[in-house]
Formats: sequence, structure tokens, C-alpha cells
Amino acid sequence: MGIFNKREIRIISITLAVWGVFLVGSGIIMDAQIKPIIQTKYDLKIEKRKISEAQAKSNEIKLKDIEIEINNPISVDIKDYLEDINNLSQETLNALKLDTSLVNINEAGTYQYKIIYKKKIYIGTIKIKEKELPNMTFTLKTIQLKTKEAISSNPRTFINETISDDVYNNITLDISTVDTSQQGDYTYLIIYKGVTYQGKVEVRDPGPTIITPNQTEKEKEDDSEYSCKENEEGTIICACKNPNKLYDAVTNSCI
Repeated sequence: MGIFNKREIRIISITLAVWGVFLVGSGIIMDAQIKPIIQTKYDLKIEKRKISEAQAKSNEIKLKDIEIEINNPISVDIKDYLEDINNLSQETLNALKLDTSLVNINEAGTYQYKIIYKKKIYIGTIKIKEKELPNMTFTLKTIQLKTKEAISSNPRTFINETISDDVYNNITLDISTVDTSQQGDYTYLIIYKGVTYQGKVEVRDPGPTIITPNQTEKEKEDDSEYSCKENEEGTIICACKNPNKLYDAVTNSCI
């Protein structure tokens, strides 16, 4: 005789069948429920990322520090003043305003410029730098002047080398120690790009004036029959150049 009778076996079979159906149905229901939940979470992540990117493209405004050479124009394109314009939306770019009214391009220095977005002001700097000058080495002249003669104030007068206008305009000449009213040797200075060169000025009194007789006076002197000299007693004695003639003081001639 078996453990279970027919009636008990039937009950067990029916019970197992019902549980089987229940478990299969539960699995299907759970599977159907899980898929929408995963999809929903994925969609939320994508949406949040899009919102974050949109916020970054409308709020991140960073300015450049600009540096240009003196006397050069500055840009009027607002994009040239922005760091990483890819972080800004086109709508934001269109709303920006540039103000460079405080910048003087004709004078070296550091200036501020403004970018205005709605009611907020962003401030950047523009550095105007001096023009880059060539490196040069000078040799200087020794200047010779007469007492009370005017001395030049042109640096080219003192420098042996040929210099361009850009170099000329950036040379400092110092002749403050030179006194042309007195004879003597003086020092002058040439300064260029922080380097000082020293030269010499010689001031001398003018010599005595020598008067040379012109040709007509010489000819007259040579044509004269006699010549006159003053002796030690102060008496003027004249004598004929021709030794065979005598000087006549009355007629002032040789006979």
C-alpha cells in the first residue's frame, strides 16, 4: 500500500499546478513592471544632463586679459574678449555689450574694459605695451666747439651710427653738464633702452685773428720804389730798393 491514496495524490497535483501557474504569472508581471522602471530612470538621466548643459551655456562668462602694442586698434568683436565662447549660448552672446571707453591705445598702461550682460558687469584688463624696439649699440663722437658756440640738441649729431625714427624717438640726450661759455672738457650722455653711453665735448677759446693782405695790397707793396722802417728811437727811415738811388723825403721818391 502506498504512502498517499488517490484522493491525496489528486489534491497535491492540483496544488502544485496552481502554484506553478501563480509563479509563472508573477514572473511575467514582474518582468513587465521592471522594464518601464529602467527606461524611466534612463530618460531622467538624459533629461537632467540636457538641463545641466543648458544652464552652463547661459551662465559661464569668463573674460580674457588682452595685450596689444601701442597705437594699434583694439577689436570691436565681443567674441575676441571671451574665454571659451562654446560655453555660451547664442542667445547669451547676442545679449552681451562691450565697453572699451576707458582704454587709451595711444599711451602705454593697463586699462579696464567691461562686458555687460543684462544687469551684471564683468571686468577684464587690456595692457597697452610700448613698441618693441631693436637692440642697438652706439659709438659716440667727440664734439668740438668754440666758446659760446651753441650745442646741438639732436641725438643724431652725437651718434656715429645711422638710426631709424623709432630709435631716434626713444633716445634720451643729456647735455646738462656742458657749459659752452667756458673753455673745458665736458661729458654728455646718450640713453637708449636703459643703457647709458658717455661721450665728450671739447670747448675751446677761439685763437687770434690773422689778417692776410689781399693780392692788390701785396702788388702795391712790391711796386713801391722804397720801403720804410721804424728804428729803435722811433724815427721812420725810408730807403730805396735800388741801391743806386737815394730816397728824397721832400718828394717822397727815389732819385
